[in-house]
Amino acid sequence: MFDEEKYFQKGAENYIYRIKSVPIGINICEDMYFPSGPAKIQSILGGAELIINISASPYYIGKIEEREKILCARAADNRVNIAYVNLTGGQDGLVFDGNSLIINEKGSILARAKPFQEDALIYDLDTKKIQACRLQDTKLKNQKIKMEQSYAPLPVIDIDNYKNTQRGDLQIKEGSNKKKKLKSSKFINKYSQYISCREEETLKALILATQDYIIKNGFKKVVLGLSGGIDSALIAVIAVSAIGKSNVAAIMMPSIYSSQESIADARKLSLNLGIANITIPISTIYTSYIENLREIFKCKEINVTKENIQARIRGNILMAAANENNWLVLSTGNKSEISVGYCTLYGDMVGGFSPINDIYKTDVYNICKFINKKYSNLIPERILTKAPSAELKPGQKDEDKLPPYSILDRILRSYIEDEKDYSSIVKMGFDEKIVKDVICMVDFNEYKRRQGTPGIKLTQRAVSRERKYPITNKFRLA
Repeated sequence: MFDEEKYFQKGAENYIYRIKSVPIGINICEDMYFPSGPAKIQSILGGAELIINISASPYYIGKIEEREKILCARAADNRVNIAYVNLTGGQDGLVFDGNSLIINEKGSILARAKPFQEDALIYDLDTKKIQACRLQDTKLKNQKIKMEQSYAPLPVIDIDNYKNTQRGDLQIKEGSNKKKKLKSSKFINKYSQYISCREEETLKALILATQDYIIKNGFKKVVLGLSGGIDSALIAVIAVSAIGKSNVAAIMMPSIYSSQESIADARKLSLNLGIANITIPISTIYTSYIENLREIFKCKEINVTKENIQARIRGNILMAAANENNWLVLSTGNKSEISVGYCTLYGDMVGGFSPINDIYKTDVYNICKFINKKYSNLIPERILTKAPSAELKPGQKDEDKLPPYSILDRILRSYIEDEKDYSSIVKMGFDEKIVKDVICMVDFNEYKRRQGTPGIKLTQRAVSRERKYPITNKFRLA
């Protein structure tokens, strides 16, 4: 994702900017991640009392906590205040979480902006404590002496003088110093005051990224297939939260194999959400396919070919509705299914955006449980409790072809994100045959993922972004 060198030229110097006699250092994003990087040079050698870090830090689950530890360490190590200013919003598959921070010279967070939404934070920062703190720190004084032997003094740009002589027509208005000082105690400094749990954080990331993908690409409305299953239920909630119920259309496409329970659950969910619900049965279309293609079939039983025909009929219906109304189709596949290829190319994989393609099935359940806890059982309970099924033939269950998701997801995390090999995963206590089958499915289905719908990166190893292996690869696990 880091393509900056295609568009920007690297800077070679550190500068100090002086505003109202306060020396300030400015650096960019991961400049702050390195202990000996610009933050140290600007603070210790340049005497900066405030570091402003302008950032577009892509989110993944767990990133916020990791980032804050680094920022607090830089502030404490260099006895400097930090204003961390992060981008908010979505761009293609990336989501930027905002969560901008003010950190003092002790490494304590004084105030934070809201995560996963645009926010404005004004804070009165006392920089006078910095010099006293540094004078008492022998380690910093020794570091400064060594730096002065190795580096030339940093150039200083006096902003107050610069703006009056160099900025032409640009007028920079002075703020009033008469207003009452703001007290730090009024500001939120704990992340838990905004986000209660991991599921809420993930849901907010999904909503923000989906909203920006839809709006920034010029769409006003979306459509999805509502099956009565948990994946499409979560997508429907995300869509309504992102752009409003009046802009979401759900199409139910029951077949002769769809259970009455799934049809009822899908209808109840659409009523709970207040979204338009269109029913287009596919039984007649499917029967026509079977009749017209009978000469190419090798058996009369329902096989993968006939299962996939149903999925592709549904994909055609969704795309037709989208074309006719200028809607964006939201795909409903999750990371577990897409990783092992338990999905139909040009069928349930069709669409313009795939919000949960980097969310494992077990996490889908956890997020839906959180939604029901917070929003009074918005999703019908049976959707969360019934055995997952594609319902493409009688009595079908996902576990007919896959291990239980509680096992599958742990193996997938180990193989995809932790990059463990077959032997290492088996040593974790998993059955050898199951591990081998899962790894082979992941490797074989690279060709499907390569043609998949763009989605949101939420883990460090999104299977459609960071894990790209050659499709033509003769190696197979023996």
